[in-house]
Amino acid sequence: MKNQKNQKNPVILQIPFNTFSNREAALNVLLGFLEADQNHLVVTPNPEAVMIAQRDGGFLHVLQQADLVLPDAIGILMAAKWLKMPMPCRVPGCDAALALLEAISTTQYTVYLLGAAPGVAETALRNLEASYPTLRIIGTHDGYFNHEEEILLLEEIKQLKPDVLLVGMSMPRQELWAATHLHNLPCKVTMCLGGSIDIMAGTVKRAPKIMRRLGLEWLYRLVSQPSRARRMLNLPRFVLAVLRSKRGGAFG
Repeated sequence: MKNQKNQKNPVILQIPFNTFSNREAALNVLLGFLEADQNHLVVTPNPEAVMIAQRDGGFLHVLQQADLVLPDAIGILMAAKWLKMPMPCRVPGCDAALALLEAISTTQYTVYLLGAAPGVAETALRNLEASYPTLRIIGTHDGYFNHEEEILLLEEIKQLKPDVLLVGMSMPRQELWAATHLHNLPCKVTMCLGGSIDIMAGTVKRAPKIMRRLGLEWLYRLVSQPSRARRMLNLPRFVLAVLRSKRGGAFG
């Protein structure tokens, strides 16, 4: 894996992020990956993921080496601004994935959905096919599997050869799994998307557009899912860590 970065792109707490003038530019990069004869790892870290990576060296390495690191959350944009390396545009992973699916829905490119609880990926498939009738989703599997099931899963993906593999599991499991198998799977884009398959299935609701536009999606998640409260403690920790790195004169 080789992250497509340049020296002007911000490095936040050791993680380099790609920047885009708009979301269409990010989509064009994803479409470009489909034209190459290799698998590309796409990750979408938010502040919580960044903080997990500070404690997990393996996860940190995967984020550093990914082919595309999308600034998924408003907190990432704020941190870049504090570090005087502003990002013009936020690119949520779910939005990027949906834009990609729409763009390839009239092509021969194929998709495999991997993740969420049993039955959820199948529901997501039905919803996506209702929105994009010509989209070619050629397989699904839930995100809960043991070693023996994983062997069968990997064999199925190798046989089906999807161009796009959407992986929706927890962090850092999904990123570590994707990185481990990246070069053994005949895909061209492997995107780690957390709960996006649940959103595509309708089992989890996204924040209203106005809250997403204002960067308050995290607040909606907290109110609708109080069980996330402990995880949300990573947000103030992230702010403090970024400010500490700024005082130290280091970008990460």
